[in-house]
Parts: sequence; structure tokens; C-alpha cells
Amino acid sequence: MGALLMPSRMAGPRRRREVAVQAALSVLVFAAGLFMITPFVFMLSAAFKPNGLVFVEPLRIVPKNLFLDNFRRIFVDPLYPVWYWNSIRVTLITMPVRAFLVSLAAYAFARLRFRGRNALFLLFMATMMITPEATIVPRYLMYKGMGLIDTQWAIIVPAVFDVFFLFMLRQFFATVPRELSEAAFIDGYGHFFIYYRIVLPLSKPALVTMVLFTFIWIWNDYVNPFVFINSMRKQMITTGLQFFQAREGANYALQMAGATFAVIPTVILFTFTQRYFVQGIATSGIKG
Repeated sequence: MGALLMPSRMAGPRRRREVAVQAALSVLVFAAGLFMITPFVFMLSAAFKPNGLVFVEPLRIVPKNLFLDNFRRIFVDPLYPVWYWNSIRVTLITMPVRAFLVSLAAYAFARLRFRGRNALFLLFMATMMITPEATIVPRYLMYKGMGLIDTQWAIIVPAVFDVFFLFMLRQFFATVPRELSEAAFIDGYGHFFIYYRIVLPLSKPALVTMVLFTFIWIWNDYVNPFVFINSMRKQMITTGLQFFQAREGANYALQMAGATFAVIPTVILFTFTQRYFVQGIATSGIKG
């Protein structure tokens, strides 16, 4: 009888330890999140203050009076709205083209059988070991030969295909039951019908994850516009903010207003897609 009661007596302390560990981890994650969001809070606070109060009242998160003139000034600026529109245009062109090309290639690697498929896929994966910075000079020479320098196509064309998302979507497509494809084949449908009407609707979390990452990476890209675009009116918002900061000098409130408005699209997109984003990351590596 004592032996039967022993596990139940031990379950109480063990359960309390698990709860304590989970509580400690929750506090740690909350503290880390608070630490990471603090710069954004101060950025937003400074954007609504006159420049003279940014360092006079740095710890006053909510200003006594919301100063909106900073936001008015960035949109009457001759270049800031142009940079903003350039970033929107480049991302809106890149996202659907990348989604189509990468998902089509991922379907081919996941469902089709052809000679050299595995070798070609490994070759694609090997390119991930080469950092983009190591290829800046060869890319510059190649884009110059193609006439893409000082055009936004120098940003769009290389971004329409990405090996990381090829791998992610291939893994996700592999989890779609093959019985659905076989039933479509029996009904006389081909691969494109299966790809478009069966695989893509079932892969919405992975596709949304790719779209979200694509938007963030293209929108926040600094190096490529800085290197490949020379004209100020063709620049994107991230590189433009650097020139904006250099031009405005010590007007930190105006700089923070420009940076605040630059992060708004990313925050809005992530807010509406975070459920699919988490689901896509969690399920894209289930099956090889």
C-alpha cells in the first residue's frame, strides 16, 4: 500500500517544480520582450515631442501635449514620400512574383520525379552558405552589364527567388497527403491543377510566412539600395532615412517621426498574419 502511495506523494512536489520553472521562464521571456520593445517605445515617444524636449524629458513616455508637426514635416518633405512610395512599389512587385516562382519550384521538388532532382536541390541549398555581402562586387558588375544599376529592378530581379523559402515550402508541400493528388490524377487533372487548387490552399500558413518575411526583408533592405541605386529619388525608405538623418542633423524628433512611420507597415502586416506565421514555422519542417 505504501508503494502505491509513493508516486502520488512525489507527484505534488514535481508538479510544483514544473509550475515554478514555467513561471520563471514566463517572467524571463516577458523581461526579454520588454527589453526589446523599449527602444521602439522611446522612438514613438520622441516622435510626438518637440525636438527640445527629447532629451529634456526622456523618461516621459506619454508627452503632456502630442506634437504632430513632426509627422506633417516629413510628408511635406520633397523626398520622404517618394522614398516611402518606392519601398511600397518594390515590395508589392516582389511579393507576388516570388510567391509564384518559389511555390512552383517547391512543388516540383516536392512532388515531381525527374533526373538530377536531389543534386539540383542540394546545389540550391549550397548557395545558402554564401553570404550576400561576398557577392556584392560580382553582382554590381553583372547588374551594370545588364543595365540595372540605378534602377529599382536591381532590387526586384534578384529578390524574386529565394532558396530559404524554396526549402521551407518544399518541406510544407511534402506534408500534403499524396492521396489528394492521386485522386485528382484519377479524375484527369494535371500537376498545375493540383498545385493551384489543392496544394496552395492547404499551404496558406507557409505562404503567408513567406509573404511576411519577404515584405520585412525587402522593406528593411539597406545594403542593396545603397550600393545599386544612386539617384536620391529612386531610393527606398531605409537608405533614405540615413540621408534624411544626415540632412536634418540634430533634429532627433523629426528623425524619430520618420522612423516611426517607416515601421508602421511591418507592424500592421505582422499583426494580421501572426497566427499563420506561427503555424507556418511550426509545421514547415515536419516531413523531409
